[in-house]
Amino acid sequence: MAGRKVRVRFAPSPTGPLHIGGVRTALFNYLFARQHHGALVFRIEDTDTHRFVPGAEEYILESFKWLGIHFDEGVGFGGQFGPYRQSERREIYKKYVQILLDKGKAYYAFDTPEELEEKRKEIKNFQYDSHTRMQMRNSLSLPEDEVQRLLAAGTEYTVRFKVEPGQDVHVEDMIRGEVCVKSDIIDDKVLYKSSDELPTYHLANIVDDHLMEITHVIRGEEWLPSAPLHVLLYRAFGWEDEMPRFAHLPLLLKPEGKGKLSKRDGDRLGFPVFPLEWHDPKTGEVSSGYRESGYFPEAVINFLALLGWNPGTEQELFSLDELVKLFDIGKCSKSGARFDYKKAVWFNHEYMLRKSDEEVSKLFAPIVAEHGIKTTPDRIEDVVRMMKDRVDFVKELWPLCAFFFVAPSEYDAKTVKKRWKDYSAQQMTELIDVLNGIEDFSVKGQEDTVMKWINEKQYKLGDVMNAFRLALVGIGKGPGMFDISAFLGKGECLRRLHRAIEILK
Repeated sequence: MAGRKVRVRFAPSPTGPLHIGGVRTALFNYLFARQHHGALVFRIEDTDTHRFVPGAEEYILESFKWLGIHFDEGVGFGGQFGPYRQSERREIYKKYVQILLDKGKAYYAFDTPEELEEKRKEIKNFQYDSHTRMQMRNSLSLPEDEVQRLLAAGTEYTVRFKVEPGQDVHVEDMIRGEVCVKSDIIDDKVLYKSSDELPTYHLANIVDDHLMEITHVIRGEEWLPSAPLHVLLYRAFGWEDEMPRFAHLPLLLKPEGKGKLSKRDGDRLGFPVFPLEWHDPKTGEVSSGYRESGYFPEAVINFLALLGWNPGTEQELFSLDELVKLFDIGKCSKSGARFDYKKAVWFNHEYMLRKSDEEVSKLFAPIVAEHGIKTTPDRIEDVVRMMKDRVDFVKELWPLCAFFFVAPSEYDAKTVKKRWKDYSAQQMTELIDVLNGIEDFSVKGQEDTVMKWINEKQYKLGDVMNAFRLALVGIGKGPGMFDISAFLGKGECLRRLHRAIEILK
């Protein structure tokens, strides 16, 4: 391992949408690779043909493109270690299956699914291992000529790894330290299936990681139980000196209660668990995504980076470059990280504030256009400048800002009851005359003249300004009144005041 260039990989299966936990795993691999000036490889694990879902691979690639996580090589990126799609590496795996068979590290198993099921009924907690393998139909228990006859006849078989009992298997984990497991509890896993001529996850990953010169395997905690088997496989091939270092990330836990985060939690509490919206090709079900829900990719990245890792400071907002500099895989938590979806909303709000008014206005402009409003980019930017600190998502701007573009057609009943006094119509009639006489309709130009009028008439400031707001906005909310009136312009302000007086009396 010493002196080798750092190479890590993210290897999803195209069995559906990419879970947000998978995104975090990819992010931590990205940060580790960039920090060590290494390479990030994108590999597709599609050996389980029964679970393949059309469109899933494209979805995964599009997700990372949106998030800004860039791969150095792999499916869709090229590279010298291809092919990177496991279904295209059948002949490579066959070679390594044969190596294990020739070394006596693996064996043929001819047990049918029905025979295995019978054995499970017969033996409680049945495990195919050194204690039971001689009771089964395999090349260890059958005569050699019978094995050859079955192979020649084209009988379906699997190849199982032969786990020797009585060994201590040590796994050195960068997060959890040394993990030691007795080989007796590891079963003889299936490595290869003749039915589709494809390997299982266990063999394919070991062979691919070795041939692609992967130096570190950073993956979810759910894969920790398979790590001892992978260590044994490296030993069986004689690759101990080139074994990658392991790091098993903490689980993402439910926002409340026990257990790991699931799609059901998102559906129940109203937050996405996928990066992009997913349309299930089999059921037609549509699942929400962070992109379509209005999250900024930078906010999602920042939120995920702090789930199970802490820089050791009070700082919470980090750019991707800052995360690369500060990330330390050794500071990842061993215990699960609770998925605080409300914190994700907070991050989005903070990134909204960080973005320029121009940037946010470009995102808001299509929403304005959807409502049939024709206006200029400068006008939209003016509205964003006044209102963006009041929302968490760009899509929330329209309900708050619609009055800037469309005069209120009705007035909030509670606000009318509270803010429109018996004398409000008279005061607003006078205000019309005051505004009509103002030549400089800027914020300051209006404020000086209107405040002088209010003082001279000895009106209550709150009475005048609340009624003024209600007339222009339709409700008792919004930014400063003169900011609103200056934006609307004299003619529109007067029209709205006349209409309010007419309707509210």
